[in-house]
Amino acid sequence: MRWRRALRTIAVGVAVIGLVWLGGLAWFVHSELTIAVDRATSTDAIVVLTGGRLRVETALDLLGAGRARSLFISGVNPHVDRIALLRVAGRTDAANADQIEIGHVAENTLGNARETAEWMRRKGYRSLRLVTSWYHMRRSLLEFERAMPDMLIIAEPVFAGHGDPLTWSDRLDVAILTIGEYTKFLATLAWPKVAAFWPHAALSGQAAQLTRSTSMTDPAP
Repeated sequence: MRWRRALRTIAVGVAVIGLVWLGGLAWFVHSELTIAVDRATSTDAIVVLTGGRLRVETALDLLGAGRARSLFISGVNPHVDRIALLRVAGRTDAANADQIEIGHVAENTLGNARETAEWMRRKGYRSLRLVTSWYHMRRSLLEFERAMPDMLIIAEPVFAGHGDPLTWSDRLDVAILTIGEYTKFLATLAWPKVAAFWPHAALSGQAAQLTRSTSMTDPAP
């Protein structure tokens, strides 16, 4: 009967989509875990995105090792200044604190990219080392390369390991986090095509981002 054939067709379609999605997820995890890191090249700046364990600490270590002239920390809580941030990272005695600047405007990865692009152009820099968690790196690189196509961007993924063996709860948390990042990566990847077919959505998104940016004050670090 027709309805049975229709159900079979739908089931096959769902199965194919599911397999493609799982294949993409496997590629995503593998590509995140195997990102090549160039540890030899120095850059004008180090940029770290807040929101994950050991990100700021890793960026401070890179700055201390002389990998760049400046460190920009994007997405800092508006109520947190540079001294408080260094205190939280356990680096109150940082000798290179004058090389550190912070940004308070960004609320998401797209905001990080735009905030950093403005800072880079203001400083006259041409290259940066991007520090963020390994699972967040692909999406961050995509946003940063779109915002700064003329800049050299070197990935510096952070792997915040656990001292104790992972429990089932820990593994579930990692799986959920990774799937969420994969979904966001796909949405970011597809956004230009969506915007091309639906210009109103793109304009609405830009207006919302502009409103958030102009409604916040960026205190001096």
